Amino acid sequence: MKRILALATLLFALCFAIPGWADDAPAATATVSAAADTATTPAAAAATATAATPAAPAAAAPVPNKGDTAWLITATLLVVMMAAPGLGLFYGGMVRSKNMLSILMQSLVIFCLLGVLWAVYGYSLAFTDGNAFIGGFDKLFMKGVTPDTVAATFSKGVVLPEYIFASFELTFAAITPALIIGGFAERIKFTAVLAFMVLWFTFSYIPMAHMVWYWAGPDAFTSAEAAEKAAEVGGFLFNKGALDFAGGTVVHINAGIAALIGAFMIGPRLGYRRESMAPHSLTMTMVGGSLLWVGWFGFNVGSSLEAGATAGLAFFNTLVATCAATVAWTLIEAIFKGKPSMLGAVSGAIAGLVVITPACGLVGPMGAIIMGLLGGLVCYWGVNGLKRMLGMDDTLDVFGVHGVGGILGALLTGVFASPELGGTGVYDYVANAVAPYDMGAQLVAQAWGVGTAVVWSGVVSYIAFKLVDMVIGLRVEEDAEREGLDLSTHGESAYHD
Repeated sequence: MKRILALATLLFALCFAIPGWADDAPAATATVSAAADTATTPAAAAATATAATPAAPAAAAPVPNKGDTAWLITATLLVVMMAAPGLGLFYGGMVRSKNMLSILMQSLVIFCLLGVLWAVYGYSLAFTDGNAFIGGFDKLFMKGVTPDTVAATFSKGVVLPEYIFASFELTFAAITPALIIGGFAERIKFTAVLAFMVLWFTFSYIPMAHMVWYWAGPDAFTSAEAAEKAAEVGGFLFNKGALDFAGGTVVHINAGIAALIGAFMIGPRLGYRRESMAPHSLTMTMVGGSLLWVGWFGFNVGSSLEAGATAGLAFFNTLVATCAATVAWTLIEAIFKGKPSMLGAVSGAIAGLVVITPACGLVGPMGAIIMGLLGGLVCYWGVNGLKRMLGMDDTLDVFGVHGVGGILGALLTGVFASPELGGTGVYDYVANAVAPYDMGAQLVAQAWGVGTAVVWSGVVSYIAFKLVDMVIGLRVEEDAEREGLDLSTHGESAYHD
């Protein structure tokens, strides 16, 4: 308990001790961070945001473009591949063989369970009008969504079929909680995992998605007065001006903090640091990591919501940042450990993907490479240095990669989104041009995003774990843990001699 309280105090201090935190955040009224492929300059994006599309012009209602629609369908399938089988194989290869199936089972069932809940109430609470922190119940059970309804993109007059947008967002909502299981793998009850995920999805993921990604859509910004009115329905962090193209705060920091809290509250594995707990199949991990990388193009590039110039920028940045991070991790591991490892290289790739996620459609290629290099180095420290300092058993280094990498990426987005450093800047939908860029103010906005994600996820995760522990119990019995969760929980074995 003392470690948890000390950690919470440290995280709170780190994220909120930033000068001018409350007073200098850029207002998102007339100037809005979003991608606009119709502009002459690729613009910044707050990614994967939507709202009820403003009333159609008298002349003709906008019609979804078939190319955009086809790309979003493809992107959605790529993210589904990330969860099943990508994440399951990546995580599964890193645990001991007696727990392989438990990881595959958890990742698959979590994705499917939360996919159902997304359709029941998640989509409505995340992407309808409500308040700055949560949406409403207008689209409960997908009420009012038909093949003819549309969702806004980041270009005026450009829309998507709402079912496609809702499907794309479903994959984000379902894979994010699945990331968390790596923090306490090999020792948690299956029922406890599912109960926790429902609570965390409802009270952490959905509010964060609404705060960061919900807005009135580009067509609402016709004048300064209209922009002020549109800001009334925007999410808390969106209105603060925080940039998050594809999920640095909503996905990675959010999940990383939850995994950290879970690792502390559930405790280390039996025999941790006394027995060998080496990955049982780095081949599986490499295959899973490669599937994650390919799927991540759907995750990042799909967040442009259009098959245009910003999508091309996000694609290239996702590619080169990952390459840079892999090289950085491999080199620093060879220097400090004497030998570069396969596990290190694939971990570096994932670190690069995490770091570039919030920035992929906002920064230039050189900015992406620098972010990737820094991501590989900092996340290496997160896994090998910070983890030991905190003294917790984060089994698969979720916090060290997703938490640390997400924080780094979110903050660096504020630096490299600057047009002077090759970034896109912030697009002003009232002026229909890129606005003057204030790096200091943007960094404050980014810090708001980081701090909110850390505190929100930390508080929700702690309460959710406590409730589940009181009702179900978090941890399996010692005998079950020693036998392995494959047999003790699921009655199956991944391998047969």
